[in-house]
This record gives sequence, structure tokens and C-alpha cells, in this order.
Amino acid sequence: MNLDKKKEIVNDLHERFSKSTVVILTENKGLNVAQTSDLRRKLRNMGVDYCVVKNTLLNRASEGTGVACIRDYFKGPSAVAMSYQDPVTAAKVLTDFIKDNEKLGVRVGVLGGKVLNFDAIKALSALPSREVLLSQLLSVMNAVPTGLVRVLSGVPVKMLNVLNAIKDQKEKATS
Repeated sequence: MNLDKKKEIVNDLHERFSKSTVVILTENKGLNVAQTSDLRRKLRNMGVDYCVVKNTLLNRASEGTGVACIRDYFKGPSAVAMSYQDPVTAAKVLTDFIKDNEKLGVRVGVLGGKVLNFDAIKALSALPSREVLLSQLLSVMNAVPTGLVRVLSGVPVKMLNVLNAIKDQKEKATS
């Protein structure tokens, strides 16, 4: 590979690292071509990029990005999964893939400049997707005014019940 091609790859990776919400470094040692293609297809369908890149190029591309904090892990056969919107998606696909293919190893991840070990990535994959979390938040926000309306509407109903009880007592007393 010539120098211009390497510079192009480094610049492309640097842009991707800058835009990504989560980056997960994997070790794909032992996966055959069919398994790697299957993993790439699953990740691509979820909007996640997956690249096998030389460690020296990863090192250079990570300079000045949040991924620089995991440079020490760029050793051995490395591949990088990058998600640009939903950080949960990449973690979910990778942990589900590992259940069937134990040869894939997740080394480390970066989310918001914080280093995630495999257990943290597993915990991240257990979270619901962004859309589900937003809908849950919306339902919680909607519950407060709904509850207030129920409480306020209960006051006139109770007042009406009290007035009806007084009316019934006066009718019994007069009869």
C-alpha cells in the first residue's frame, strides 16, 4: 500500500472517529470469511461501520479524537465497529454475535470519551434502543399533567357527592 492510500485511510478513519458516538475495538482472530461477512452484514443493516485496519493506521487516525484514550489496545488483529447515532446498536449486535461465535473478542470500547470494558459493553447492549428510551421519557413526561388533571377533576366529583349526601339527608329529615 502506498503512502497516499495510507493517508487517505487515516483521514477517512479520523473523520469517522470524530463523528461516531461509540467505537468498539474487536479482535476477529479465528473468524472465517463467512462469519466475518455475516457480522459485517448485521452491523451494516443496523447502520454501524465495521473496518479491519492496521494498528499503525488506527493509531494515527485516533489522534485528536475521543478514541485516542484506547490506543494502548491497538495490538494484534484489530477491527473497529463505529456507530454514529445509537450507541446501543453496535453493542447489541456484537454481543449477540459473540453468543454464536465465541472466536470474536471485544477488547474495549469508547463512549463519550470514556473507556468501556467488555462488561460495560454488555451492560450497554442490555439497554433499550434510543427510540424506546425516548418513548419511555415521553410517557413519563405525559403522566405528570395527566395525573394533575385526574386529581383536579376529582375535587368537583367529591364535592358533588357531598352535596348529594346532604340533599339526601334533608329529604329524609323532611319526610
